[in-house]
Amino acid sequence: MNKLDQLREYTDVVADTGDIEAIARFKPVDATTNPSLLLKAASLPQYQTLINESARWAKALELPDTQRLDALAGHYAVQIGCEILKIVPGRVSTEVDARLSFDTQATVNQARRILAMYEDAGVGKERLLIKIAATWEGIRAAEILEAEGTNCNITLLFCGAQAVAAAQAGAFLISPFVGRILDWHKKSESVDGYPAELDPGVLSVRNIYNLYKDRGFSTLVMGASFRSAGEIEALAGCDRLTIGPNFLQELSADEGDLPRVLSPESVGEYTDCRISSESDFRLQLNESAMATEKLSEGIRSFAADQVKLEKLLLEQLSRS
Repeated sequence: MNKLDQLREYTDVVADTGDIEAIARFKPVDATTNPSLLLKAASLPQYQTLINESARWAKALELPDTQRLDALAGHYAVQIGCEILKIVPGRVSTEVDARLSFDTQATVNQARRILAMYEDAGVGKERLLIKIAATWEGIRAAEILEAEGTNCNITLLFCGAQAVAAAQAGAFLISPFVGRILDWHKKSESVDGYPAELDPGVLSVRNIYNLYKDRGFSTLVMGASFRSAGEIEALAGCDRLTIGPNFLQELSADEGDLPRVLSPESVGEYTDCRISSESDFRLQLNESAMATEKLSEGIRSFAADQVKLEKLLLEQLSRS
């Protein structure tokens, strides 16, 4: 078997893309999207039909312009999600607007609107994950949604404090960002890179995985945001890994051996973390310059791409 097939033996492979054709080619269990991936998909000619349909749908709504644009962006994301769900057997993650990352109720409200649009399209919540940034407010929103039976994917996660808070809130899944942790350390330490076994992003995910398994948290760990196939191989055995099409292709073309690294039956060493309150969470997050900076940067980046996506959709709305 190639390395991708070997990886599937002990890790659920998730496609990190909005490219429906790539998803069909690599046949992952689940797929995950974000504003950056949706923006990229919107620029491809094969998705213009979906954009046109969303624009016609939004134009018929009796809403103020700002609310119509918000509805249009949500409808387009759901349209992409529905197309993905025709291909994958599992779930798709759809992200709440990053600009709501510090507003619990607004996050919950938008998540409910997303669910309602999927329901109108005939898709039940059992096939969805609502993707929410790992702020304190976002994690509290996930806690509310999980209590309602809506599973959540906690994203932009960079440290143990975020991971433990998400697990204590009952989040279905977390997405620690391997590559972005690596990016920060390369810049901070003025190095070109690390071997996979010393990669700071890999070590962070291994630490969280071992902590979860040893403490009995049911929240799944899904490594994300990779910079090399070596990082993926170094996390073989993680509950899930969300992988871009370029690395899916690279792994599928490699016939070498891929040993399992992580297993719930052989939990390795880890640095423990305990969260007792909001102030405790904020203090521990603040103590990690990397996590603080990358969380803020990630929210800004996703928010900026959401604005670009809305501008593109607004242009289509004006033409429809």
